[in-house]
Amino acid sequence: MSADDEAGLDDDMEEAEAPSEWLTTLADMSMLLMSFFIMLFSMSSLDVKKFTDSFTSVRNALGNQAKSATSSPISTPELSTLVEQARLKQRIIGEQRRVYDQFRSYVSTKGLEGVVAATLESGKITIAFPSGVLFPKDGVDLTEEGKARLRTLYDFLIRTAGERINIRGFTDDQPPAAGSRFRDNWEVSSLRAVAVLRYMVSLGMPPNRLTATGLADLEPLYPNNTPEHRARNQRVEFVLERFIGGE
Repeated sequence: MSADDEAGLDDDMEEAEAPSEWLTTLADMSMLLMSFFIMLFSMSSLDVKKFTDSFTSVRNALGNQAKSATSSPISTPELSTLVEQARLKQRIIGEQRRVYDQFRSYVSTKGLEGVVAATLESGKITIAFPSGVLFPKDGVDLTEEGKARLRTLYDFLIRTAGERINIRGFTDDQPPAAGSRFRDNWEVSSLRAVAVLRYMVSLGMPPNRLTATGLADLEPLYPNNTPEHRARNQRVEFVLERFIGGE
């Protein structure tokens, strides 16, 4: 056999062998994905027997690869705890979705559309007011318009007794003007958050439901490169988290 024939044969062998490597990897990945989705399906119904059966099936399917990760069997009490935690998490997320939908309807009936924004992510509801709606420019004392807006929000929040509320103040990246009585943006954002908290308490909100945090120019919504973006980054947020035992 000539050298050219041998080279051609080697090329053919390489081409024949190459696909088997990625096909094996693809098959392993497919098995893992299938096992993962089977487990997700069983957990969605939160049935202990399904969860146990699925966990065993996945462990058997993975074989030796799973021995190190599953060498210690899960006891029945531990499994029950995992299932209960998953059930509680699902319940909280479902209740937060209901509160979020109610708030969106409330906003539309109270004429707050375009004034207040709300998002729901990982069970947390965030309600945001631009600082200009609540405070005068460069000020930390609530305006009368701001108080009116907060009274409207209070009427909704007082009915959500199962929510703890973190009031978070934000500024843009511009420091207080020269000669200002405020040392920096940390002080401005903190004083605004505390002013909102105190006003909500004065309306009747239980103090143990509220906390206040000043975050200065951290977590901007937009790059601080235009006056419009800076105005949007100056805001007060209400972060609602449902606590265990809340109604």
